[in-house]
Amino acid sequence: MVDLVRVDLRREFKTLEARAEPFPVYARLRKLGPVLRSKDLLGEGFVLPRHEEVARAIRDPRFASDRKNGRGGRSTDQRWLPALLKLLGSSMVLKDPPEHRRLRNLVQKAFTPARVESLSDRVAQIAEELLDAAARKPVVDLMADFALPLPLTVIAEMLGVPPADRTRFRRLIVKVQGTSAANPLAFVRAYPHMVGLSRFLQGLVRLRREQPGNDLVTALVQAEEEGDRLSEDELIAMVFLLLFAGHETTVNLIGNGVLELVQHPDQLQKLREQPDLIDSAIEEMLRFTNPVGMVAPRFAREDLHVAGVPMPKGSVVTLLIGSANLDETAFPDAGRFDITRSPNRHLSFGHGAHYCLGAPLARLETRVAIPALLQRFDRLELTVPAAKLRWRPHIGLRGVEALPLSVTAAGAAVGRSAH
Repeated sequence: MVDLVRVDLRREFKTLEARAEPFPVYARLRKLGPVLRSKDLLGEGFVLPRHEEVARAIRDPRFASDRKNGRGGRSTDQRWLPALLKLLGSSMVLKDPPEHRRLRNLVQKAFTPARVESLSDRVAQIAEELLDAAARKPVVDLMADFALPLPLTVIAEMLGVPPADRTRFRRLIVKVQGTSAANPLAFVRAYPHMVGLSRFLQGLVRLRREQPGNDLVTALVQAEEEGDRLSEDELIAMVFLLLFAGHETTVNLIGNGVLELVQHPDQLQKLREQPDLIDSAIEEMLRFTNPVGMVAPRFAREDLHVAGVPMPKGSVVTLLIGSANLDETAFPDAGRFDITRSPNRHLSFGHGAHYCLGAPLARLETRVAIPALLQRFDRLELTVPAAKLRWRPHIGLRGVEALPLSVTAAGAAVGRSAH
C-alpha cells in the first residue's frame, strides 16, 4: 500500500482565513501529491487536488456517483435517514447511467438552451430594477441588494412560483442557502427550513399539475420520453437541483467575480474599456474565484489505480475542483486573475455526463448582471478591508455573506458618491 499523506478537509478550511484565501491551502495540498488520503462523513477515502487527476476522474466511468454502485449494486441501509434526505437521494446528481441518462433526457426537454436564452430581456429588466433600488442606498451590499435577489427572482419566475408566494419562497431559500451535510451543526439548524422548502415545492408541483402554465415545473410535470415520466420524488428532487444549480452558483459567481474586479482595478478597467471580454471574464471568474469548490463525491466501482495509487472498490473519492482550477501545471501563471485568459480549461461546472445543468443559466445571468452594474456605476470600492469580509462556512460552495460597496453613479460629478 502506498504511504499517502492524510488530510482533513473540514479542518483545512475551518478558519475564516482559509475560506477567504484558499489558494495557499490548495497549493499545499497539490504539493503533497496527486492523491491524498482523507477521512470524512462517508468514511475513509481519497482526495484528488490536481487538475489532471480530477479531470480524468470526472470522465472515468469506473467512478460512480451513486454510492451503491461502488458497493457492487448493494443498497446502503437508509432506514435511519429522514424522508427529505431519501427524497434528495433521487437527484440525478447522485445517479449513474442508465438512470442518470433517463433523468437528464427528461429534464433537458424542460430546461432547454432556447428557454434559457429567452430569459435575457427579463434578466436585464430585473437587474435594472435592483440597481435602481440599490443606487438610492448610502452603501450597496452587492450580495443582499443584487447578487442574491437577481437569480432568485429569475428562478422563482422560471419555476412558476405564484407572485403571492414568492416572499415566502425567497425567505425559505435564504434560510437554507449554503447548507451542507459536511457542517453538521449548520445542517441541523437549517433542516426545518429544508423541510419547509420541500413542502412548498410539493405544493407547487400539485398546483402545476392542476393548473399548467408556461413554466419549468409544468414542463417537468409534462416531460415524457417513450412513455416514461418523472416520479413524484424525482420531480421534487429535480426542482431542488434546478433551484440550487440555477441560484446559488450564480449568487457566488456574481459576488466573487465583482470582488475580484474591485481588488484588481486593472482588470476592472480593461472590462469597462472592452465589454466584449465579458464571456472570457466570466470563465476566469469561474476558475479563479471557485464558486463551486468541490462536486459530489465519487465511488470506485472496481479496484483501480489513480496516479499509481491503488483504490479498492467502494472507495470514496473527493474531487477538489477549486484546487484543480488553480493548478500551475494546467494554467500558466495560475495565481493571476486574468480576464483575457485563453484557453481556460476550468472544471467549475464539471465535465461529461454530469456537466452542470444550470451552467447556461449562470453564465447568462452573470453576462447580463456584471455589465449592467459597471454601466450603472463609474466607481466601485469596498467600504471594509477585504480581510474583514465574512465568508460562508461551506467548503463546497465559496461565497461572501455580504459585500458592502461605496459607489458613484455613472455620469455623476467627480467626488459625488452614494456615501
